[in-house]
Amino acid sequence: MRLDYSRFVVGYHGCDAALARRVLLGETELIPSDNDYDWLGRGIYFWEHGPARAFAFAVEEARRKPAKVKEPAVLGAYIFLGECLDLLDVRYTALLEIVYSRMAEDLRARGEQIPVNSRERPDGTRLFHALDRAVIEYAIELSASERRFDTVRGAFWEGGPAFPGAQIAKQSHIQIAVRNPGCVLGYFRPKEIDRPTP
Repeated sequence: MRLDYSRFVVGYHGCDAALARRVLLGETELIPSDNDYDWLGRGIYFWEHGPARAFAFAVEEARRKPAKVKEPAVLGAYIFLGECLDLLDVRYTALLEIVYSRMAEDLRARGEQIPVNSRERPDGTRLFHALDRAVIEYAIELSASERRFDTVRGAFWEGGPAFPGAQIAKQSHIQIAVRNPGCVLGYFRPKEIDRPTP
């Protein structure tokens, strides 16, 4: 295991209040997401040190999928990054360029299309990152014989400019996809979540 990523972070997961209660009571576990729009690939998704963003996501989910999220809530988690594919580190972002070329060659050889990123799917899902997901999953698959990644970490510019001409976005955040559930050392209920003021 590489020691430079052997560190702990606090993550926040937006979900339904009933699910949060069941996880806190040890009655269930969070299930890794494996959708084609999950930009960091397969995993349990958390916002790093971002409880307000996790709550905003839960509110968005309640609007989009009211059967899934009836009462928006946030679940906190202590996460050990372990072997991390950290996309905030140039070692890994440089690797993605090489991986993309190899993946594109493989797909062309099989007569398959290279996935694309798009702003919106027909079902209304925003920020559809099919290409990003495919490259990350391909990189992890290529690395499997040498190392197994426990987590994937990335920063995202989201929500449009915070003010005219800004390079700061309204919903910028760091997200973590936990591939190895053993990296979640424990859950907690945040006391209070500061919501952004309008």
